[in-house]
Amino acid sequence: MAIEITGTGKAVPPNRVTNDDLAAKMDTSDEWIRSHTGIAARHIADESTAASDLGLEAAKNALSMAAAAWKISPEEAILSLDLIIVTTATPDHLGCPSTACIIQDKLGARQAAAMDIVAGCTGFIYGLETAAGLLDINPNRKRALVIGAEILTKVTDWTDRGSCVLFGDGAGAFVLEKTQAPMAGVGKRGIFRSILAADGSGAADLTIERGGTRNPYKTGEIVDVPPHLDMNGQAVYQFAVKAITDTIDRLLKLEGLGVEDLAYIVPHQANARIVQAAAKRLRIPEEKFFLNIEEYANTSSASIPIACDELNRSGRLKKGDIIMTVGFGAGLTYGGNLIVW
Repeated sequence: MAIEITGTGKAVPPNRVTNDDLAAKMDTSDEWIRSHTGIAARHIADESTAASDLGLEAAKNALSMAAAAWKISPEEAILSLDLIIVTTATPDHLGCPSTACIIQDKLGARQAAAMDIVAGCTGFIYGLETAAGLLDINPNRKRALVIGAEILTKVTDWTDRGSCVLFGDGAGAFVLEKTQAPMAGVGKRGIFRSILAADGSGAADLTIERGGTRNPYKTGEIVDVPPHLDMNGQAVYQFAVKAITDTIDRLLKLEGLGVEDLAYIVPHQANARIVQAAAKRLRIPEEKFFLNIEEYANTSSASIPIACDELNRSGRLKKGDIIMTVGFGAGLTYGGNLIVW
């Protein structure tokens, strides 16, 4: 049995904000942002848009592609789903209900179980492996929808010019299907190897401090600054470079592959400088990595599926291509997937 990807989709808000737009409002510049991050623009949701709204749009786009492959209607494709997983650090609600349940209802996927996964920017990698495992373990489950959906700009500290330029909003989705193709050996298909890992000792390096049970709001408290991401940038940078290099090296060795066997490495789009540093350490040509951070900035767990959808719809991914996803994020978490497209 193989867990194959039969549909991809993405969604980003229409409001595109360039570096020059930010420079008109704060002490920064296009040159500074580009040179430090590789970012030129980001898409920012309006006040009425939540993570589930972007996730729903990305899901519909992915399901339309899958339905065409299955030669059924999008409505039939929705009803055939057995599982919906949403990976997000910016859910519609704190704790409950899950954003996955909100999307399940809006889709009308009445047969699907639904749950969220919180693994920071590594969330989509965790979500793919979780969905693959749940499909594989139960003979009655066949199809799953995995969505990464984020509204990071609503938890961004817009008074911190060093971090606020990094983030954007968006969602990406994969439709997974269990098929009779092999998962190993000649002719293998789909998700065939994953690494999931974490180092909780770095949890304090990337947090939203307020609002949870550790540091809740109190009756009568005056809140000057809403909940926002706090990041130890240098610590996260050092962790990220090592996480990427270790994951790439381990995945290749576990499967006996060389970099030349990969069509693309699709990294979490956090900072182009992190990817460049990892590429240099491993002596991998930078063109082997697919980056679209210039247009979307850091969209957390949505960045990998957004990038994969762009590769897929542009025709740059061919059936049988091997790609590697690799990411890192709050927790601290890291990991990667090997996928035959």
